[in-house]
Amino acid sequence: MPLFPTAPDTAALERGAVLAPRFDAAGLVAAVTQHADTGEVLMLAWMNDEALKLTLETGLAHYFSRSRNALWKKGETSGQLQEVVELRVDCDQDAVLIRVRPRGDGGACHVGFRSCFYRLAVQGGGLEERG
Repeated sequence: MPLFPTAPDTAALERGAVLAPRFDAAGLVAAVTQHADTGEVLMLAWMNDEALKLTLETGLAHYFSRSRNALWKKGETSGQLQEVVELRVDCDQDAVLIRVRPRGDGGACHVGFRSCFYRLAVQGGGLEERG
């Protein structure tokens, strides 16, 4: 049984007051996570219906790992829990923006950086760390 309804038409999807996420063929929506106080983009992850439901119910960010094929609560082992301040959906409800206040050391990246976007693409095709 689906955890969220399906919008009956485009008007309901785009302008309606019902959360009716459009999950892709794999059952996922993209989730952009942003620091609520600074606006910094911390990470891009994926959510299935259960992750979205748990995030809304608990106020802590939950995601779905495509590589592990498993649900995960951000920070459960690292202490870098993400307290949800606001969750928004885009115009056609196939992506979410989660504004969070990170706990723990404030990091979001599993390799130790505050943001997963710690590398800059430079001319010539290389990458430079700019954490």
